[in-house]
Amino acid sequence: MGRIFGSLAAGAAAPDPAELAAVSARQRHGGPDGHQVLRGPGWALGCDRLAVTDPRGGRQPYRLAHLPGVVAVLGGEIYNHAELRRELAARGHRFPDLCDGTLLPALYAEYGTGFAQRLDGMFAVAVVDVRAAPRLVLAVDPMGGRFLHYHQGADGAFRFASEIPALLAFDGVRAAPRADSLDTVLALRTPITARTALEGISTLPPGVTAVVHPGRPAALRRLPAPPAPERGRRSTADVLRREVRRLARADVPVCVLTSGGLASGLVTALTAEYAREAGAPAPHGFHLRYRGRWPDGEAAYARAVARHTRTVHHEVALDPAELGSLLTLTTRHLGQPDADPAALSTYALFRAVRRAGYSVALTGDGADELFGADARTRVAGTGPFVADWAAAYTDGLSAAPRLLREYLYTPDYRAFIEEEGSAADRVERELRSAGGDRLAAVTTFEGRWRLPSRHLRRLDHLGMASAVEARTPLCRPQVAAHARALPPRLLQDRRALAEAGRELLPRAVRRRPRQPFALPVTAMLAPGGPLLEPVRDLLSAERLARAGQVRPDRVRTLLARQLERPSDGDALALWALATYELWTEVVRGLRVPADCAA
Repeated sequence: MGRIFGSLAAGAAAPDPAELAAVSARQRHGGPDGHQVLRGPGWALGCDRLAVTDPRGGRQPYRLAHLPGVVAVLGGEIYNHAELRRELAARGHRFPDLCDGTLLPALYAEYGTGFAQRLDGMFAVAVVDVRAAPRLVLAVDPMGGRFLHYHQGADGAFRFASEIPALLAFDGVRAAPRADSLDTVLALRTPITARTALEGISTLPPGVTAVVHPGRPAALRRLPAPPAPERGRRSTADVLRREVRRLARADVPVCVLTSGGLASGLVTALTAEYAREAGAPAPHGFHLRYRGRWPDGEAAYARAVARHTRTVHHEVALDPAELGSLLTLTTRHLGQPDADPAALSTYALFRAVRRAGYSVALTGDGADELFGADARTRVAGTGPFVADWAAAYTDGLSAAPRLLREYLYTPDYRAFIEEEGSAADRVERELRSAGGDRLAAVTTFEGRWRLPSRHLRRLDHLGMASAVEARTPLCRPQVAAHARALPPRLLQDRRALAEAGRELLPRAVRRRPRQPFALPVTAMLAPGGPLLEPVRDLLSAERLARAGQVRPDRVRTLLARQLERPSDGDALALWALATYELWTEVVRGLRVPADCAA
C-alpha cells in the first residue's frame, strides 16, 4: 500500500531528483513507512510506502535480479498474490520476500501489458520497461478503488501521481481550474468522469490499462469485466462473507467502521464472525458522532450492532467547533472540489482510527450504487414511469437543481455553460444512449463513474491522509457481478442486503430507513451553527464578484433564506458553493511546491 508517482519523457536526461522529492513530499502522509525513487534516462518511478503486507520486506520500487530492465510500483493491495507467486515460481521466477507487489516485474515479464488482468485486488500499478524502447504501463483495478492522476504536456512528457497535489509539484503541470468546474460541482457534487476539475489533468478510469511511449499519447485499454455468476447459485450473505474474509486478512491489525447502517453492520458482523471462527480477538469497530444534540445521529444503532456482534466499540466524539479547521485539510487532501458534507466526517474518523493504532479499516461503502438502495435509482426502476427519467435521476445527483443553478449564475457564466454544455447534460446523454433498460443504465453508470468518483475517492484520499488503508468488501468485482445478476425486486429498498443480514444483525438495524454517513450540514448552517461563519466568509461578495461566475446578491438571498427557514436543499447548495471557493483557493496555493503532510 502507499502512494506512487513517476514520469516518462523523450531524451537521455534523468528527471531532477529535487523535483521528484517535492512530488513525494506532497503525498507522504499516505506512505510514512518508506520513500524511494529510481530514475534513469527519461524515466522515474517512486513510492511512499504504507507497510501492510510483509512489512519487513517489500522494498519499492520493485526490481528482481533476473529482470533488471523491469521496475514496478504498487499503490493498494493484491489479494491473490500468494497464488500468483506459486504460479510464477513454477515458471522459474524467484522472489526475495512475501510482499504482494514484489511479483509485479515477473508478472509483467510473463504477460506483458495485459498483466493486470491477472490481478485480484484494489490497486494502482505502474511498470517501466527499459529492456528495449522505454515504455510505461499504468493499470487501475476494475472497481477504481485506487487512483492515478496524469498529465501529458505539449512536449509529450507524461507524469502521474496518486494525488493531484503531488502531480502539481512536477514542473510543467499547471494548476488551472477548468472554466466549467463550478457547474460540475453544483450539478454533480464532484467531477464524475476521467476529466478532473483542472485543465490537462485526467484520472485513469476504473479497469483501464494505459501504455505510454515517450512523446506519444497514452493508449488506453479497458480490462474485460468478470463473468456474471449463475443466478441463484450463491446467496448475497455468502458472497459478502467470502470477500470480508479475504479483506480482513493482513499482516497488521485490522479494524472496521461501524456507522450503524445496514451495509456497515453487515461488514462488522461478518468481520466479527471470521474473528471468532479463527480464534482471534474480537475486532475493534469505530463510530463517529458529533458532540451536542444534532439530528439524524446513528450512535444508538452503531451501539446495537456492536452489542449484537460482540465487537470492541469505539465512539469517536468530535467537537463541531473543530470542523472549520478541518475543512481546508479535507479539501486539500481530496485534490478536487467535493460538495459532499460526508468528507469532513470521513477525514475525522480515519484520523481517529490511525491514532488508535490501526492502518487498515474495513467499510460498508458501495451498497447504494451496487444494490439499488438509493432514491435516485427509483426513477429508473420498476416503479411509476417518469417521463424524463434521465433528467430526474441527474437532478438527484446535484448539489443545486438546474433551476437554482441558472438563478445563481451570472449572465456570462450561464451563457458559457449553455454553449459548452452542462456536466448534467453529459450524464443524461450517457444514460439515454444505454438503451431502453433504465435500471441497467443507471446501475452501470453508478458502478463505473459515481461509485469511484465520489465514494471510493473520498475513502482513498481521506483514509490515506492519515495513513489508513480503507478496504471495501462490497466494492469487489465479484460482489458487483452478483448484484447485477439479482432480480430487480431485490434491488428495491435494500432487500438483498436486508435478507443477508437476517441472522447477523438486530431487527431494528435491518429495517431502519437508509441514512448516508454524513454531516448534519443543515443544522450546522442554521443560526448559531458551527459552520455558518466559515461558509459566510467563503461566500463573501468580494470573493464571488472576483470569480464572476455567480451573482453575489442572489447567493446572499439564498443564505438569508437558509437562516430564516433552514432546509436541506439550500444548505447543500451553499455548502457546494463554499467548498468550491475554498478549493480554488487551495489550488492557487499549490502552484508553488509545498508540503502536504498535515
